[in-house]
Amino acid sequence: MESRRVIAVFDSAAAAQHARDSLLNLGLGQEQVHIIDQSSAQSEGDGGTHRGIWAQIKEFFVPGDREALDESIRRGGYIVSAAVADDQADQAIQMLEREGAVDLDQRQAEWRTAGWRGSASEEQAAAASVTGQTQSEGSGSMAQTEDSESIPVVEERLRVGKREVNRGTVRVHSHVVEEPVQENVHLRQERVEVERERVEEPTRPVAAGSPGDLLREKTVEVTETAEEPVVSKEAVVKETVRVRKTADERLEQVDDTVRHTEVEIDDDRTGNIPSDETGNIPSKDKGRTPRQR
Repeated sequence: MESRRVIAVFDSAAAAQHARDSLLNLGLGQEQVHIIDQSSAQSEGDGGTHRGIWAQIKEFFVPGDREALDESIRRGGYIVSAAVADDQADQAIQMLEREGAVDLDQRQAEWRTAGWRGSASEEQAAAASVTGQTQSEGSGSMAQTEDSESIPVVEERLRVGKREVNRGTVRVHSHVVEEPVQENVHLRQERVEVERERVEEPTRPVAAGSPGDLLREKTVEVTETAEEPVVSKEAVVKETVRVRKTADERLEQVDDTVRHTEVEIDDDRTGNIPSDETGNIPSKDKGRTPRQR
């Protein structure tokens, strides 16, 4: 079954490891998923355990993409690389995006704003490809290939990113409203009435100062009372308005077209033609990056 090379860049080791675990849970083997960082990329020159892995991965990309990946490593990024079956590639890409893979195009734009000149290196790489010149690694010498020309085989790769948009705002505001109310209350009121009644009744003779002596001073007090309304208020919670956000995920299919160039070879030479053991002109496999490239 055909396989693809899926690659994603992460800013932290924890995020890269979590993405690797997710790919393993997808059914990939330990040998299919690798994490490349500064130490493992540098170990290639020292014959480390990662020797050849990073070099093989970079061969799948054009010079501009290789330079962006190298710059990600140089800035402390972590690259997760996985060789997945063709029918699992889309699922693996979506999983890496959910794990927080870096949008490499946006990141390159930020680097260029800060002064990074990746485009200049891309132009130099393209010029070297056309003229047949290659620079030896670790030296300043140039090797010239005589009487050779090259035709780049180019393909477009679909890059689908995400951005957050404002869909509107919900505001809940409370304010105080006064409204008149009426209540009936029964009130009790007392009244004191003074009546004078004329009588003609003889009194019995008693000793002066005794309790029965009517010819002495006496005071009677009666107090009137009345009820009046007393108003008090209490606050009662009648309802609660709660504002919260919920989120869900949906899968949206993006339809577009990509272009690529194909090379046709017309050879009208006669005689023996050098070839590999199979008699075919050797070619190099291509891979795809994790951003559905």
